[in-house]
Amino acid sequence: MGATVTTANNDEKIWSGGNEPMGASYGKLMMWFFIVSDALTFSGFLAAYGFSRFKFIETWPLADEVFTHFPFLHGVSAPMYYVALMTFILIFSSVTMVLAVDAGHQMKKDKVALYMFLTIIGGLIFVGSQAWEWKNFIKGEYGAVETTGGSLLQFVDKDGKRVALADFAKTLPEEREQLTRSKAKWFMSEPALPSYSVAEIQAGFKANPDLLVRTETITKDKKKLVLSRAESEARLADAKLVIEGANLTHNEYGSKLFADFFFFITGFHGFHVFSGVVINIIIFFNVLLGTYEKRRSYEMVEKVGLYWHFVDLVWVFVFTVFYLV
Repeated sequence: MGATVTTANNDEKIWSGGNEPMGASYGKLMMWFFIVSDALTFSGFLAAYGFSRFKFIETWPLADEVFTHFPFLHGVSAPMYYVALMTFILIFSSVTMVLAVDAGHQMKKDKVALYMFLTIIGGLIFVGSQAWEWKNFIKGEYGAVETTGGSLLQFVDKDGKRVALADFAKTLPEEREQLTRSKAKWFMSEPALPSYSVAEIQAGFKANPDLLVRTETITKDKKKLVLSRAESEARLADAKLVIEGANLTHNEYGSKLFADFFFFITGFHGFHVFSGVVINIIIFFNVLLGTYEKRRSYEMVEKVGLYWHFVDLVWVFVFTVFYLV
């Protein structure tokens, strides 16, 4: 018996012609698979955030009081302004990516390179802005005190305006030493000491009769509950820890879960943006080298464009959930 050997046409692609689902190439189809799976991941994170916020809605931080910083405007309250600027920059970078893809379809190498470069700049500005926002969130602005029961106490004047710990805390002749493993048992340690002790905060509060304590509880008119002077003194007597800024265990702005979700979700998205910037840089240099010009196809630009648009779209949802709702 003779064996029949069938060979494929050397000019025919493995993934082409009638074998292309919805007219998409293999690379674009795999990119869509990745986008769908990643969208499900982000959906799970945002759903968990929503459930947690609903459960602790009475103590959830108000975004207008947390994100109030703007570069070079020290001491000026600009709630949500810089976050809005970050969002605009990222969305505009998506526009430049569209222009790069369109220029690729027209086989215009110089325009592809220009719009890719603008997209990279937009991504770098956004990532840098996120790092700056993290820095301010971690550092804090006013400070607060945590009670034995875990409640958060903030300080306001008689007009309801926030007062920083540095504005009223007294300096007492006391020695404070940070507990480290070199000075205790190997399993015993504590984070860096705050700028002031609980006793210094209590003494400063007593010396300023116009100060009041504001709890983390949100009233029906979406404002934090301010206690009377007598109630403030009683609650402050139960203070055990001074909180400055936010981290994974403490948060001067309100519920600790808010900081946990903020670091995780915005950090996860920031990692996506940074990865997209790196990929865009690689594609940008390939454009300059004429790699896609030789292939007579800029499909790689289109594929990375799909990823970049996805990252931008995810930020719209993150922005809405964290900052607007």
